Amino acid sequence: MNLDLAMLNDKPTAITDMSSVDEKSFHKAWERSNRLNLMFMRMNKSLAGTLMAELTTIKFDGSISMQNHIIEMTNIAARLQTLGMKVDDSFLVQFILNSLPPEYEPFQINYNIIKDKWNVSELSHMLTQEESRLKKQRSHSINFMGQGAGKGLKVKANKFKKKKAHAKAPQDAKQET
Repeated sequence: MNLDLAMLNDKPTAITDMSSVDEKSFHKAWERSNRLNLMFMRMNKSLAGTLMAELTTIKFDGSISMQNHIIEMTNIAARLQTLGMKVDDSFLVQFILNSLPPEYEPFQINYNIIKDKWNVSELSHMLTQEESRLKKQRSHSINFMGQGAGKGLKVKANKFKKKKAHAKAPQDAKQET
């Protein structure tokens, strides 16, 4: 099976009763190659659309490291390039920045303020540092939840009042008789 046959050779002349066995065989092979190539081109268009959608909507959720997230996005861009859709480095940097959660907003603001524009490698290095800083910051914070404790006491107090009311009920019934 020669998939390049239709790409490397012009369409053969139509088959007639006078065509030789070789001409008929070549025509059949060329038609099959052409059909498969068209199918692959349609499939590549669909794949390119899927990859573009993934690249523009992917979000960093912390389930993998920042470095792996950026590698994943770079791999999507590389796959798009093999399909004939080159993603410029500055676009990829912007896609990566857009994929960040709200806790990275100060980082994004600082990036937008500076005059220099980073390439993907520089952005990766800076975001990895920011990820470490945010992790350290989270490990030093304490969560205080004051509302839950108050609600728990009220519930217990209400249960106590209900038990007390139920305990009084039988005594009140005895007094009435």
